[in-house]
Amino acid sequence: MCLAVPMQVKEIRGLAGDAWQPPTAIVEADGVWQEARLDIVDRFPAVGDYVIVHAGFALHTLDEQQARENLALLANLANAADETR
Repeated sequence: MCLAVPMQVKEIRGLAGDAWQPPTAIVEADGVWQEARLDIVDRFPAVGDYVIVHAGFALHTLDEQQARENLALLANLANAADETR
């Protein structure tokens, strides 16, 4: 099963320099930090924006309320799975 997670953009990299690099962002959700590529995202995010991340790529931007609702749903699913064990 694949899962895409809302994460907040903390830093954007790869926009300047001599050699072209795909733009990336450092993103965070619930204390988990990772790098996500920004070459296919629907709208280029700014620091503080939320993006849906899957397999190391930001796919879609969303507002903070949508992100928080999605994160709450994921937490509820995780808690329900723990209760069934």
